[in-house]
Amino acid sequence: MSPEPAGGYANEVGESFRALVPVSLVGAGYGVATAYVTADAVDKGKKAAAAAQPQEEGRTTRAAVAVVDTFIWQGLASVVIPGFTINRICAGSLYLMGSLTRWPLPVRKWTTTAVGLAAIPFIIKPIDRSVDFLLDSSLRKLYKSEEKPPSF
Repeated sequence: MSPEPAGGYANEVGESFRALVPVSLVGAGYGVATAYVTADAVDKGKKAAAAAQPQEEGRTTRAAVAVVDTFIWQGLASVVIPGFTINRICAGSLYLMGSLTRWPLPVRKWTTTAVGLAAIPFIIKPIDRSVDFLLDSSLRKLYKSEEKPPSF
């Protein structure tokens, strides 16, 4: 998988800052991430269609499979699961600091944000591998084509 553009991490960054910013900014991060996922799915569909001969049978199906597979994979691996994971890491760290320390609330919130940001690089590969396994074990078995969808 190639490095993900900044738009793919917008929701994780938003979740990391949830304790410090208005919820609408966190939601905007999800909007940016969803726009990235959609653009990537459309791009993969165009590339799949372009790789086929103009009159080739199944060209449209191949493009549709690429779009659907990419959108679902990216939706899970770049938006849903990382957003949930960072949200829970931050919520847990804020709760634990509130229970175990006497730090003032602003310090706990900034520390929570730092913990969330620091966790992002560590959660990406395990989530990517898990989503690959999930799709390989389910949705990708439904594809009639022997070809594997575009790799990530």
